[in-house]
Amino acid sequence: AEKLSSLKDKDWNDFLQRVCSLLGSTEKNTGAARSKLSLLYYLCTVAVHKEVASRLISSQLFPILIQQLRAAANWDIRAKVAQVIGLLALHTSELGENVPVSEAIILLTELIRENFRNSKLKQCLLPALGELLYLVASEEEKREHPRECVVPSAAYTVLMRCLREGVRLFHW
Repeated sequence: AEKLSSLKDKDWNDFLQRVCSLLGSTEKNTGAARSKLSLLYYLCTVAVHKEVASRLISSQLFPILIQQLRAAANWDIRAKVAQVIGLLALHTSELGENVPVSEAIILLTELIRENFRNSKLKQCLLPALGELLYLVASEEEKREHPRECVVPSAAYTVLMRCLREGVRLFHW
């Protein structure tokens, strides 16, 4: 993480380009899925560094993570993507205006609602949703003029329903 945080802009952009290319790949073979999972494990490791998390969440990587959360056929990949999103939200020091947080919140809410009876899956998705909601609330509290991040009431409804049913929120 320290090495990543010290990269010059050109090297950082090259790194991001390679990461986004690998994650955005539509290959469906076992090797591609394994490569994506390995990359996601790596991102979980570096996402705990505040500067790296802030740079990653504000980059073109975040929309690709959302796309993978929506489209990946492999639920192991989806679960790890959710973990990366949650860790980025937890460790970022600032949230840029162009980060599609609302889209991520809406998608996580939909996935939890669609898979409500699958408690293992909820345990993967709920922490990311909770961290994003906390990040949005923290950012609004810091700013005089809160950003336009519309949090749908369905997100709070799903979260409260899960809490009532006793699902653990944090597992990583």
